[in-house]
Amino acid sequence: MKSEIVDVNETRRDLTVEVPADVVAQAIGQAAAKLGRQARIPGFRPGKVPVNVIRQRFKPQIMQDVAEHLVSKAVGEALLDKGVEPIGTPDIKDLVLEEGKPLTFRATFDIVPGFDPGDLTTIAVTEPSRIVDDEAVNQSLERLRERHARYEPVDGSTVEAGHTVVVGLERQGTDKDGKTGDVDKHEQVNIELGAPSNPPGFDQEVIGMTPGASKSFTITYPDDHAAAELAGGTVDYTVHLKEIKQRVVPALDDDFAKDIGDFESLDGLRARVRSDLEQEAMHAAERQVRQDALKQLATRVPFAAPESLIEREIDRRLEDFARRLMEQRIDPRQANIDWNAFRDGQRAPATEAVASAMVLDEIARREQITVSDEELDAELQRYSQQTGHSSASIRARLEKDGELGRLAAGLRREKAVASVLSRATITKM
Repeated sequence: MKSEIVDVNETRRDLTVEVPADVVAQAIGQAAAKLGRQARIPGFRPGKVPVNVIRQRFKPQIMQDVAEHLVSKAVGEALLDKGVEPIGTPDIKDLVLEEGKPLTFRATFDIVPGFDPGDLTTIAVTEPSRIVDDEAVNQSLERLRERHARYEPVDGSTVEAGHTVVVGLERQGTDKDGKTGDVDKHEQVNIELGAPSNPPGFDQEVIGMTPGASKSFTITYPDDHAAAELAGGTVDYTVHLKEIKQRVVPALDDDFAKDIGDFESLDGLRARVRSDLEQEAMHAAERQVRQDALKQLATRVPFAAPESLIEREIDRRLEDFARRLMEQRIDPRQANIDWNAFRDGQRAPATEAVASAMVLDEIARREQITVSDEELDAELQRYSQQTGHSSASIRARLEKDGELGRLAAGLRREKAVASVLSRATITKM
């Protein structure tokens, strides 16, 4: 077999291969013989079909089987012989396969060549402050109060700004072209006056109403309204006021602390809030240090990142975003998202992520950083605790999907990150 690798650029390689005619002939004979043992052709006993009949009737299938077998084998042998490890599966082009002639084809693929990551002691990052001041604690406590607010009925009163009203609602819209839509009816709707989502002028129409009263009015939407279908149009409303409620925020005292958790007093709640904020500040500082270090590592790749890796990272980000939408019960196919624009927007951060991963992999290779079976099992056990599935079932699924190696690679990169940070200069704010 003849093979030659040509450097297209720093990361792209072009492999040309020629498989001798006698090897091709042998493979054709073996493929035909295999089909002959399986073929069922009227007039012939199973396994007794003449070879020339098999070759004539099943030639396309035979040649396809031969091509798949020989190409895969030839590419593997050529890459092993040249000491080259491709990224992903090589792209096969210009394949020529004919009886009595050598098999020729071209395989293109990306690689990540070795390079010098540079002096890691020159990595310098600033760690954000982990200090949690009293104001941050107070703000967090205020947010807790707001979340635990309750709505109480307001009797014998008229609607005022800030009230929440319970209404029966009818509405019918007319767009800017004069087309009138269907009547939309709701038996009971809670509307908080002052909410930014309320129609323009709606609050003013309702203020002053009393329970049991009804009122009809028309609202004209401005031409630049955020909802395009409403911009420049009008909506006729009929409101039947059923109840007035007022939002009541609980007092910040010992009773409040006891109501929301296992706390003896407000001081106990305050201490827990401070502790939680300190944990969040610690994790945020660690994430920032890591992100800044990875940004600096990404600049140390002396060549453009392979396009195939960038596209793969963009795909991963798109899939992750779509999965988060589905977790929120949003159909990604129905969401009003320009997916091409999304991909374009992810190109720069994806390129940076790929570059930093390449540096981490090179550091791991140079420093012989590995992941032990015990470390891999511990990570699987962590997944098991998070998901409720056994670590054995998680391992089996990852092995089936070919993802176990990716998990190990991720752990190896994390160890490389730790190695980098152990030598970096970290300045605390």
